[in-house]
Amino acid sequence: MSNKAPRGVRLAIALAGRRNAGKSSLINALTGQMTAIVSDTPGTTTDPVAKHYELLPLGPVTFHDTAGLDDTGELGQLRMSATRKVLNRSDVAVVVVGEEGVTDHERGIIETIRGLSIPIIVAFNKSDLRTPSSEELAAVRAEGAPCLVVSAQNGSGVDALKQAIIDAAPLEFRQERRLVGDLVSEGDWVVCVVPIDLAAPKGRLILPQVQVLRDLLDSDAVAVTVKEREIEAVLAGMGRRPALVITDSQVVMSVAADVPEDIPLTTFSTLFARHKGDLRRLVRGADAIDSLKDGDTVLIGEACSHHNVADDIGRVKIPRWISQYTGRDLRFEVYAGHDFPDDLERFSLVIHCGACMLNRTEMLRRMAECERRGLPVTNYGVAISKVQGVLGRVISPFPELGDSAT
Repeated sequence: MSNKAPRGVRLAIALAGRRNAGKSSLINALTGQMTAIVSDTPGTTTDPVAKHYELLPLGPVTFHDTAGLDDTGELGQLRMSATRKVLNRSDVAVVVVGEEGVTDHERGIIETIRGLSIPIIVAFNKSDLRTPSSEELAAVRAEGAPCLVVSAQNGSGVDALKQAIIDAAPLEFRQERRLVGDLVSEGDWVVCVVPIDLAAPKGRLILPQVQVLRDLLDSDAVAVTVKEREIEAVLAGMGRRPALVITDSQVVMSVAADVPEDIPLTTFSTLFARHKGDLRRLVRGADAIDSLKDGDTVLIGEACSHHNVADDIGRVKIPRWISQYTGRDLRFEVYAGHDFPDDLERFSLVIHCGACMLNRTEMLRRMAECERRGLPVTNYGVAISKVQGVLGRVISPFPELGDSAT
């Protein structure tokens, strides 16, 4: 069911525009449900509202209703800031134009979205009250933005808007992006090493493990799941050489010692580094660990918020391993969920989680912002493999890295 799909695999669609342009009504029309509160009073939507929906053939998507970008006052500034955060993690943006037509507000919104490199669609809403002139439509299209005339009130143009969203979706949402399926063949055996410790969720596996297992099954491979203490016995008793071993990063050093060198080995987090980000850049970012100095601050980026546990991977283990590896007196700061600091310049390195709860657009945007500020970025699995001395082996299964996988 679409409401069970992980947040990180959904296409995120933001509706942005001025107050009272009909954004909430349009989301209701798109989803066929009363998702957002509708009122003639400007500013009814105060906080972003998310609605999950199945938009075929894309699959699960999330529509985000946002506060008007012409809001006023101190509270209005906070609402607009929340809207911009939604835009930062969106894959497609629909600029909703109301009865007043395209004004400087809409032009500013379009410019903001263009700056984020997000595909834009302009929807002239309320066509039941006012039909935009051919000159207005031509002016928008001349700037390269598809525009449609719709009415949330009577439903005209809504199906066309859905199709425009499908057409604007990034290629990865229209073409299947594999996690591990391109590294194995039908009938291959793959061993997945899954530690069960205090950090493991009770009664279930963590999302990266679940998604990798599903991708292996979709590839008609045979997935054998074991704990790290059982890996030697399982390999000895399989009677065949596995095509790949995938391990949790926290036990990569011990697993690497137990898995013969001629068997390809990687980690769940490294697979996600490639799936959600840019593996080559994240591997390159790990080199910055060698350049850390006393007093440097390292940002630990977590895509989800969770209760801290003893020996937490991002808050305890990685800081300890990095400090031991470098021998430096370092500071570590954790930013969780969708929070990401504006003052990135004060950090010397970003170590990001596997981003299973982010879509690829948001992860790539975070990486691009770090690169723009001259800040190296890597991820949990890559960083752990680096300081454990097994990074070359962990990235060797990925042919696209070429000479980097040495």
